[in-house]
Amino acid sequence: MSVNLKKVKKFNHSYGNSLKESISVLYLVLIYIFVIMQDGATLRKIIHIDMDAFYASVEQLDNPELVGKPIAVGGNELRGVVAAASYEARKFGVRSALSSVLAKRYCPELIFIKPRFDRYKEISNQIRNIFYEYTDLVEPLSLDEAYLDVTQNKKGNPSATLLAQEIRQRIFIETGLKASAGISINKFVAKVASDFNKPNGQKTVSPVEVGPFLEKLPISKFYGVGNVTREKMYLLGIFNGYDLKYKSLDFLIKHFGKSGTFFYNVIRGIHDSEVKPDRIAKSVAAEHTFNINLTSEIFMVERLKVIADQLEKRLTKHKIAGKTITLKIKYSDFSQQTRSKTMAYYISDKSLLLETAKELLFQEKPKNSVRLLGISLSNLNTEIKKAVVVQLKFEF
Repeated sequence: MSVNLKKVKKFNHSYGNSLKESISVLYLVLIYIFVIMQDGATLRKIIHIDMDAFYASVEQLDNPELVGKPIAVGGNELRGVVAAASYEARKFGVRSALSSVLAKRYCPELIFIKPRFDRYKEISNQIRNIFYEYTDLVEPLSLDEAYLDVTQNKKGNPSATLLAQEIRQRIFIETGLKASAGISINKFVAKVASDFNKPNGQKTVSPVEVGPFLEKLPISKFYGVGNVTREKMYLLGIFNGYDLKYKSLDFLIKHFGKSGTFFYNVIRGIHDSEVKPDRIAKSVAAEHTFNINLTSEIFMVERLKVIADQLEKRLTKHKIAGKTITLKIKYSDFSQQTRSKTMAYYISDKSLLLETAKELLFQEKPKNSVRLLGISLSNLNTEIKKAVVVQLKFEF
């Protein structure tokens, strides 16, 4: 009797893959059952809401003539950086943090719009008020995104999926803007999921789907994996979640330090970070990008006066002071340098901010002409508040 080796290999490959997938699902189900049987143990229902091209969409909302056109918020044709791009501009490769010169080269029809942060903040507050009608556990990450813990919610609705749909619909009805959402058992998976069906969509990853979902995910889609880490993972043969899952904890710590533990846990669906309604800022900053590069330190000091004044206003508004002053310098070749000094006492006064920034500036002669200066204050006097723990009901 002859044996068809190709068929045997095909069977082994097919059966092996399905067996591994079945084991992964069974593994998650057993963990899920174990956790919910523990007295006082909790799983959560987390929604990550992410507004679609927020700044650009606000500009198109307020000026209908911009609808359907490629626009960039921030920068101009000569210099600066894109803060946000409309979906029409993104088709040409224009994205946030891209040099405006490159953006214009990618998309010759690109329209640059000056940012209106007061307007963005106004609409952001309107959206957050909608969130608070569903839960008090809201953690804003920026003006255009936030986590919501709806495990126990004000609507008494056990379905996080239906709540996310309702919240997105209300945002559109009340502001005219579209949002996407990710729904899952923790912040990490919810944030990754919110990017899946953009724009104007949502994705739910239920507890038993977390393992298979993460294993199939390209490593570049993992929140927290930047360009440098991604390239390093590629060199180590890690291209997706499946590859990452089968690397040992020791291996990941050896190559990625403390982040190795984070990667080891999140690929197993473990991310215990709670939604923190009173998320404390670690630093407060103000910075300016200049239309013309500065070569004279005299002109740099003049600009620092304006920046220190702006920073003082922000600190006063939020009743914040800090001990560590950092001067940020970005040169014309886009290289960046920071210089810091820690005081023995808390400060927030612009005169002290300016004097310290000047001292840091004169520590070393700038190596090139300067396109951006910034001052930030960290080591703040804000108090860390206790997070709230809530319990899970199981309908997703």
